[in-house]
Amino acid sequence: MRGGSAEGARLTYVPPPPARAPGAAPGADGESFLAWLRTPRPGAAPGVWRFGHVPRPEQEPEVVPTRQLLTGAGIAFLVGWLIWSLLNNGYLGSWWIVPLELFTPDSWRSSESQVVNLLVWDGYTLLIVLAIMIGVGKIGRWDEVWRRFVAPRLRRPEPAEPQPAPEADPAEWPKLRAGGAGPAADRLAADARAGRMRDIDVARIARAWRSVRSGNSPLAAFTDAVVRDGAAACPHPSGDRDLPQRGARHDLATAQVRLGTTVDDPRNPYAYRGTGLALGPELIGTSLLAVGPAGSGKTGTVVWPLAEALCLQALAGRAAVVVVGAAGAGLGPGDAYDVVVRVGHPDSVYDLDLYGGTTDPDEAAAVLAEALVGDLVDPHPGADSRRSTTVLAQLLGPFHAVNGRFPSVPQLRALLDGVPGPLGELRKALQEAGQEAMLRELDARERQLGHPGDPGAVLADRIALLDRPAFAAFFDTSGQSTPFSLRALDHPVRVRIDLPERGHADASRILARLVLAQFTASAAVREDRSLFACLVLDDATGTVTPEAVRRIQRLRSANAGVVMTLRTLDDAPRPLRTPLLGAVGCRMALSGLTPWDGQDFADVWGKEWTEARDVTDRQIIAETPAGKAVHVLRRVITGRAPTARAVTVRQVERERWSASELAHAVPPGHAVLSLTDVRGEHAPPLLVDLRG
Repeated sequence: MRGGSAEGARLTYVPPPPARAPGAAPGADGESFLAWLRTPRPGAAPGVWRFGHVPRPEQEPEVVPTRQLLTGAGIAFLVGWLIWSLLNNGYLGSWWIVPLELFTPDSWRSSESQVVNLLVWDGYTLLIVLAIMIGVGKIGRWDEVWRRFVAPRLRRPEPAEPQPAPEADPAEWPKLRAGGAGPAADRLAADARAGRMRDIDVARIARAWRSVRSGNSPLAAFTDAVVRDGAAACPHPSGDRDLPQRGARHDLATAQVRLGTTVDDPRNPYAYRGTGLALGPELIGTSLLAVGPAGSGKTGTVVWPLAEALCLQALAGRAAVVVVGAAGAGLGPGDAYDVVVRVGHPDSVYDLDLYGGTTDPDEAAAVLAEALVGDLVDPHPGADSRRSTTVLAQLLGPFHAVNGRFPSVPQLRALLDGVPGPLGELRKALQEAGQEAMLRELDARERQLGHPGDPGAVLADRIALLDRPAFAAFFDTSGQSTPFSLRALDHPVRVRIDLPERGHADASRILARLVLAQFTASAAVREDRSLFACLVLDDATGTVTPEAVRRIQRLRSANAGVVMTLRTLDDAPRPLRTPLLGAVGCRMALSGLTPWDGQDFADVWGKEWTEARDVTDRQIIAETPAGKAVHVLRRVITGRAPTARAVTVRQVERERWSASELAHAVPPGHAVLSLTDVRGEHAPPLLVDLRG
């Protein structure tokens, strides 16, 4: 970190050079991997990159500018020299010899021995000189001059850190040895020294060991697998041990991904300035909203690094991730995922389950209603789509009762339109099956057909957007395709869903709302919540609804989170902007934000007490001829009238970041980011360089 002041002088903190290229995994050779494994990762405030982090004080130390410091030290030396010269030459009298005369015998002072005179007179003189030097040195800050300019040049290279003791060396896997898996620890230590282990292997095996300690896996099976396969033990179902390539810096020991560097700016807390800015599941678990115009770097500097980190966590058995974006949006290669759903593309291997894998008609109706008409609901926090849910349940329940499955898109469209043929066939099948309860549901639906305010017509119009030739092979419910269901969040799966942006913008928004609704519903009912689940929405336009905001708030307790981006807050209904910013724990405003968007962020970040300094220059009026002459001379030399400066210091409350600052003071490639983790700890808004 490099500091600045009015004189352009501050202490300079230079971070250590990286041990490898950015985005690369720890080296294949054993030494570099062991160095990575043994690097300290101290506890730090939320958002601090912990890999090799050196904690800093909470408050900024007072640093004197270099010119002022050196000038003061030199003047202090001259003053000390002048005082000693005046004392030594008798200009100030002989009072300074009185202590010597009072505390020493006459025989010592009048001795003819050169040794005694040297010890008494020269020793006392040296004592007086030292007293003068200590006094003027304290005034002139000589100790700070020594620390800043002399000591660094005399400092010897630090010796290499000794190898830690076996019980404290992470490369020796002490937790496994203490837990009774000594043979497994020996095999892993040998693989680490031989360069056969990578960072993702450490994270994956550590996850498997936690499963053993919690009683979910037997110790003997774990030990046998590690002794047999070494670093390749406990593999991901795909068999992959890394991604094809990495674009960001990751530390899988702490589950962090580095997004940038906190800028050395007075608006940032001193403890954060110059530190790496990193995110992990403990922060994404409160959900993240990033707002910035097109070209501000949302996808390249925020979305893809986070998606890449979550894919690595999935390979380590720690997370399940679903990434949703437009085709070709730069969300990573296909071989970085286990499942790639390319909606509307004829070569797509996987299909998307329209009903989220559920067999409950009411649950399927609630999710589908949110996807189809959630954006048409009154945009207030208490509004919902219960009427549309009821309409869908009146059709999905009877259809599922007689067919054992839910209707396809064309069949559902025909039922919502009230076409006599499909409704008559469904009624006949219900009568033959003796489904009296479902017949009453169907009767209620038929009575509402054509009445004013019937949601069925709007639902039919919306489902018609998915009943297009481009989607003819998708959303199949007959079992002839390979549908992906978000019920798979119980497993460490990596999924990418490509939405058809070109020519099907409305259908893409429906599908985005569908995936968000299915994700929030599935994440809340998972059996194994130790697996972190995350949905990454590259463009959340049209997905912000009252129900979505409520569901996002509940994800934190389910060990899940959502990462969303918007080009502007205008893409969300006005009544929902404040609830949305309140529902997410991490908020990011990128450069190029509009002032009205900045005002919403300024309101949610609130105000803080700060020290304001008011400086007033008052012209000095001379009353005597000598004073007037001095003032004239001073004006000739400086070119300004003599003034007296008055400084007033007061405590004022002001916005942490104003709307104007967010709109005009955030440089390109930067963002202002506030953080909250799942334990409730938070970091104030930080100015971050996303390119660092």
